[in-house]
Amino acid sequence: MNSIGEDCNELKKQYDACFNSWFSEGFLKGQTDDSGCAPIFRVYQECVKRAMREQKIELREVGSEYCTGSEYDNANHSGGKTQPKPKS
Repeated sequence: MNSIGEDCNELKKQYDACFNSWFSEGFLKGQTDDSGCAPIFRVYQECVKRAMREQKIELREVGSEYCTGSEYDNANHSGGKTQPKPKS
């Protein structure tokens, strides 16, 4: 799967390779320190944030469109539109 920003694709591949290597060669053998991938993750994360800003995507908007359980049922019975939950 590609990244949200085309210019982030190579960084995503590098991070995925690092993570997969750590997971299979480290984590599954009991080594939980994942700091080896942290530098490339930070660079990739900044690239994704920049791409989101350029595309005018705000993380809170993405989260508000995600629904589960009864919200999903309500969305299906109301023509696909969900109503935001009232703030407590």
